[in-house]
Amino acid sequence: MFTVKKIVASLVLPPGIFILLIGIVGLVLIHNRRWRTGMINLAVGLALWALSTVPVANWLLQGLEADFALPENPPGDVIILLGGGIIPGVPDLSGEAAPASTTMGRIVAAARLYRSLRLPIIVTGGRVYGDEDVAESSVARRFLVDLGVPDDQIIEENRARDTAQNARLTAAICRQRGFSRPILLTAAFHLKRARMAFDAAGLPVTAFPAYFLAARQVAYSPRHLLPSASALHDSAIALHEILGIWYYRWIEL
Repeated sequence: MFTVKKIVASLVLPPGIFILLIGIVGLVLIHNRRWRTGMINLAVGLALWALSTVPVANWLLQGLEADFALPENPPGDVIILLGGGIIPGVPDLSGEAAPASTTMGRIVAAARLYRSLRLPIIVTGGRVYGDEDVAESSVARRFLVDLGVPDDQIIEENRARDTAQNARLTAAICRQRGFSRPILLTAAFHLKRARMAFDAAGLPVTAFPAYFLAARQVAYSPRHLLPSASALHDSAIALHEILGIWYYRWIEL
């Protein structure tokens, strides 16, 4: 009964229900001899199903994370914390607005790394869309203080709206304050693109993955082929990074 419940849930909840509907429409179109439109529907459904499975999401993320490992006693004179978004307008224990899930792990890792190295932390991130009530950096700062990092050890950069601006504006702060060996802390899937941006800004960094999303060794089973929103979310994260890397490589940087 437990297995049946999981299968049914994966098919009646998004994205499974949409994959199922797209597939049914495709089969109906093929049955009505509308071959081309029906095959396009089936192809879209299969692509969406593949991106919603754990093996495909894991494979996409592994390509981004494989080059990075947790360095022991990383050398540096400052920690640069890159954010990944906030949730504005929500209540919190010490204020309003909270880090998004992709940001929270980075903040916790930065606080833990501070306890080990006792280095100042630059938090970078502004109002991405311009209409947020608070800059991402101020939310990260508040959470770092709550986690025990002294406020006078935190430096805010509150204007950057994307990773390339994070790099350029943070590089300027490092030059102004004499930091030359920064430790760049962000999610492992984000490190490849982030390091490209910092190299382009003329600031070599030591990469420090805050956390990993791709499991290195997984014994896959049929249940991993069921569509899930979390796997689709991870695939979307990976595709965003892959497209961003190509954009930086050929257009922006």
